[in-house]
Amino acid sequence: MTKAVFPGTFDPIHFGHIDIARRAAEMFDEVIIAVYDKPLKNLVFGAEQRLALVRESFAEDPKIKVVPFSGLVVEFCRAVNAQVIVRGLRVFSDFEHEFRMAHANRRLAPDIETMLFITQEQHTFLSSTTVREIASLGGDIRTMVPPHVERALNDQFNASADGRDGRHVTSLRD
Repeated sequence: MTKAVFPGTFDPIHFGHIDIARRAAEMFDEVIIAVYDKPLKNLVFGAEQRLALVRESFAEDPKIKVVPFSGLVVEFCRAVNAQVIVRGLRVFSDFEHEFRMAHANRRLAPDIETMLFITQEQHTFLSSTTVREIASLGGDIRTMVPPHVERALNDQFNASADGRDGRHVTSLRD
């Protein structure tokens, strides 16, 4: 059985992520979407909410499992007996980052392969940063995220604007 891990912060998950995960599920017996719990960047959603949003996105897909993780992705892969790390490429500038990460992971774990999926053309502009920025400014994100994610983002940014317990993100750059 070949298992693949698709790691990320998924803040928020969007249609580009969903496309990559579903395409990976066509190639592998199991895809584990590993939601990183403590990234070193500003987040809109906490770990539990990101997990819930990702789980809801794949509730009907038995080959995709969603779990939290910490630490090195290669150590997580070993812990779940995964042989492959799945990543997505949108634009050429993504390649340099993914290239470096694949080599670093290969140095740490030569037995774990990295597979890069080229995004579909309609998702090339899409990133979590773009989605967050548009949502924070009240823009229409219906073509970028599933309805449950749209609602969560709108609730989050409305709570922030009202001074309630929403998170305020001062920098939306990754």
